Amino acid sequence: MGLFNITHPAFFLLTGIPGLESAQFWLAGPLCVMYAVALGGNSVILQAVRAEPRLHQPMSYFLSMLSFTDMAMSVVTLPTVLRTFCLSARTIDFDACLIQMFLIHSFSMMESGILLAMSFDRYLAICDPLHYATVLTNEVIAGMGLAVTSRSFITLFPLPFLIQRLPICRSNVLSHSYCLHPHMMNLACADITINIVYGLLVLISTFGMDLLFIFLSYVLILRSVMAIASHEERLKALNTCVSHILSVLAFYVPMIGVSMMHRFGKNVPGFIHVLLSNIYLFVPPVLNPLIYSAKTKEIRQATVHTFHRIKMGLPCLALKYNDHCSPRLSSTVSLLSSLLMLLS
Repeated sequence: MGLFNITHPAFFLLTGIPGLESAQFWLAGPLCVMYAVALGGNSVILQAVRAEPRLHQPMSYFLSMLSFTDMAMSVVTLPTVLRTFCLSARTIDFDACLIQMFLIHSFSMMESGILLAMSFDRYLAICDPLHYATVLTNEVIAGMGLAVTSRSFITLFPLPFLIQRLPICRSNVLSHSYCLHPHMMNLACADITINIVYGLLVLISTFGMDLLFIFLSYVLILRSVMAIASHEERLKALNTCVSHILSVLAFYVPMIGVSMMHRFGKNVPGFIHVLLSNIYLFVPPVLNPLIYSAKTKEIRQATVHTFHRIKMGLPCLALKYNDHCSPRLSSTVSLLSSLLMLLS
């Protein structure tokens, strides 16, 4: 049967959290807060790295890539999630669902690749500091970013076509408020072996290998740190890795949990599967800016300066647009700046 002879539903129906439909409206508030923190926090980090010359260094550039990826992931999922939870608008066109599926998986793979690049940065900074600046030049960093992006789009490019070749006739109801490859292929009434095998190969060759190399880099880092005689120097060296380790855990622990649940949790209620998947997609973009703002002094100070510049610009904005609410905004920005200064 040719590709163009296969019929597909005109749209899919998205599902919030099965079994908790009555509580979905109340979950919209926390979801909006999470999106606001993810978009606002990562935007502030991008602005801080751009504006502060002292942050023009490899780790900050990698952090900018991570923040951009987190923002992109939030933007991709935000329309359907909020429509489902706030407006009970559950429909999404078939083609739009394919695009969302491709982008979600692509940005997720990009984040994994960036976390691997950041582990390489930490390895060089601790194990080979003399060559750190000469190895991680701006050109090399840009090349690594391009490689991570290219790998994601090239590897996942077949996914939409693997779905299009399947007749979707069992149902058009997806089990999430967004589109993912495993759930779309399970609606097909045809052999999905190719989809399963390709998805498994992608998972092992990208996410699996990234995690393996991150683990190996920290084995080498620990071996190098243990060779340092001074206890204070050991702690100082390990402290530079804390933010990255927390980001790795925030990304991979929910992913592994989702994978294990799909493999061994057949009798677990459906809403548990959905909650874990939502944690996997929504929590890292929220936690990463908080982790790096709290644990990295330079990022924290640059964020304070960014808020200070915003505060200074608000009176000018008020004069230009006759905005009488700017004093309140200025007070809010002052409070945020004070909190960050206390953390510093």
